[in-house]
Amino acid sequence: MADHRLVQVDPRLCEAHALCIELAPNVFDLSDDIATVEKSPDPDDSPDVDAAVSACPRQAISWVH
Repeated sequence: MADHRLVQVDPRLCEAHALCIELAPNVFDLSDDIATVEKSPDPDDSPDVDAAVSACPRQAISWVH
């Protein structure tokens, strides 16, 4: 599987649409109208995180290497 990557949410872009929470509830949460993230998600959650990255309308979520 993929190497253990980190994920981040840009708080300046996030508008709390919460699609990430629907797609990857083990990784994302909502706090103060901003999505928060488990920065080092389990590799098994990578497909869900990929879906959340693609679905984010503001492109606020990204993988960092």
